[in-house]
Amino acid sequence: MEVSRARSVDCADTPLLLVPVGALEQHGPHLPLGTDTTVATTVAGRAGLPVTPPIAFGASGEHEGFPGTVSIGTEALAAVLVEAGRSACRWARRLVFVNGHGGNLPALVAATTLLRAESRDVAWHSCGVPGADAHAGRHETSLMLALAPDDVRPDLAVAGNTAPLAELMPSIREGSVAAVSPNGVLGDPAGAAAAEGAETTSVMVAALLDAIDDWRVDERGRLGA
Repeated sequence: MEVSRARSVDCADTPLLLVPVGALEQHGPHLPLGTDTTVATTVAGRAGLPVTPPIAFGASGEHEGFPGTVSIGTEALAAVLVEAGRSACRWARRLVFVNGHGGNLPALVAATTLLRAESRDVAWHSCGVPGADAHAGRHETSLMLALAPDDVRPDLAVAGNTAPLAELMPSIREGSVAAVSPNGVLGDPAGAAAAEGAETTSVMVAALLDAIDDWRVDERGRLGA
């Protein structure tokens, strides 16, 4: 149920609510700015549970060297998450932020830690699979070919910096993604396919549902740790 289309009476005493959290940021020359929001919204929406519209601005300061990126930063995002959680938990017994952007993690940790300290049953869960490349490579390109193919420009897809993310993070923290990849890609979109993206989406939805069923929340507020 998409709660924006529901009536107030339909939402009374909701057992669990999903809130997708995305970003508006560059994804190389071939993927749309809303890639992370599309992924988070799709995964949450296919879980078959009540879901809100997405929080579509994230903490994307590392991408601000590229046009189109709009970042509200960690502090502002955390404040939005806290206030959204406080409000929603007046009628939802549990809440899960379904995250599509790695840069949002510090805000998610801060917000869920505070909300849980206030005795609200809130957690966060990230959309991701082991072994995926970091940004706008084969993984995300395959996802978008499956979820929003009309928004993808395969003819513009080229490799960026393919070094492991752990090696790149010091330079990214000191500067930005542009400092290590002029085209904004961290990985290589070569070989991306819609079939792979569809399978990955199914895996992420199943992981979210398994985490919800298990309901183990770690000290950082992460669900399914």
